[in-house]
Amino acid sequence: MSTPQDGGQKAAADSKVQPATGKLGVMTVGMGSVATTLIAGVEAVRKGLAKPIGSLTQMGTIRLGKRTDGRSPLIKDFAPLADLNDVVFTGWDIFPEDMYEAAEHAAVLDRDHLKTMKPFLESIKPLPAVFDQHYVKRLNGTHVKQGKSKCDLAQQIRSDIQAFKAQVDRVVVIWCGSTEIFLEPSAVHQTIEAFEKGLVDNDPNIAPSQIYAYAALKEGVPFANGAPNLTVDLPCMQQLSKLTGAPICGKDFKTGQTFMKTVLAPAFKTRMLGVAGWYSTNILGNRDGEVLDDPESFKTKEESKLGVLDFILQPDLYPDLYKDIYHKVRINYYPPRGDNKEGWDNIDIFGWLGYPMQIKVDFLCRDSILAAPLALDLVLFLDLAQRTPELKHRGIQEWLSFYFKSPMTAEGLYPEHDLFIQSMKLKNTLRHIMGEDLITHLGLEYYD
Repeated sequence: MSTPQDGGQKAAADSKVQPATGKLGVMTVGMGSVATTLIAGVEAVRKGLAKPIGSLTQMGTIRLGKRTDGRSPLIKDFAPLADLNDVVFTGWDIFPEDMYEAAEHAAVLDRDHLKTMKPFLESIKPLPAVFDQHYVKRLNGTHVKQGKSKCDLAQQIRSDIQAFKAQVDRVVVIWCGSTEIFLEPSAVHQTIEAFEKGLVDNDPNIAPSQIYAYAALKEGVPFANGAPNLTVDLPCMQQLSKLTGAPICGKDFKTGQTFMKTVLAPAFKTRMLGVAGWYSTNILGNRDGEVLDDPESFKTKEESKLGVLDFILQPDLYPDLYKDIYHKVRINYYPPRGDNKEGWDNIDIFGWLGYPMQIKVDFLCRDSILAAPLALDLVLFLDLAQRTPELKHRGIQEWLSFYFKSPMTAEGLYPEHDLFIQSMKLKNTLRHIMGEDLITHLGLEYYD
């Protein structure tokens, strides 16, 4: 016969984060610039050829207790994250070239760098992808699945996931593919039943990214979206995520220009400085730039980029400072630049008595170099969430907003875009699930 104490011990055991035993399989949708940079980078770190710079899970620390306690372990030593040596990669792509050839074509990493990992990269060959040129106008895939319906294609993706599951212990799927055309939620997206009927009926409102997300979630596999596509930010996907215990999060990796906005805009609001206008333009020449040269795909990206300032600056609360802000975003395809993107911002601000000032930002960044560590962190944190009873069936993992241009939240709740609040939310979630006190930064106890 069990006692109340036994029940308490069982509840504590049930709520404990499960260990990361065995292999973690990572399936990337798309094996282009971001995916090859991620996978080659992880192998370089495993071989001791490089440091995982830019990865919070690998290089970040987390403060525990008071500042005077001196407890700041590495996050990877504090939370039971999968070890990089236990991560196994595969994925899908619309082109048949192996990972080494794809990385050479992407031209993000130096050839000498790639040659040290050539056998490993050559061993990873993509599975045929689900692709429809209607949703990505500027690409023409040759390595694609054929099916009688979108339902058939979804079943083929599920079969791929099942086959990979047989080789590893856990799986995470992450979209590293191109930006699809702009879509809005429709009737087919409202329930799981409606979506499944739409798959059978080949509903045009169901894009390939949604087919991948559905297949992953049906298999109980977490899904992350590195592009601004309408994918898991749908009622049917959120229902499915909760039902199968497969966590989901936001969309569109927060890498270059938007990363800077989520740093600068909170600073302006904190100091009560006004913003009259914010003009942003980009030039890049990789496949992403080529896809975004299509107006329909650009519309999807533009929606993701434009929303950031409204949520951070809160013009309804501060009409004198931000009500009439003029915000413009441009992306220009410029092949000579390749993956080395340039993001240029002109910011017109005003201060005391309304006197105008200007800030210019010229960010010459490497798009995939910034995205790869975000992708790594996301797969490791999503895997952690699925092993955490308190998080597994919640669906949306808002604590991972730190990584996205478009964070996801519960219905009716505005998203938090401030990078520093997002960082605190992430670390406090880790403290919470590991049974540590939350950090409020109040600090009065030091002055008692």
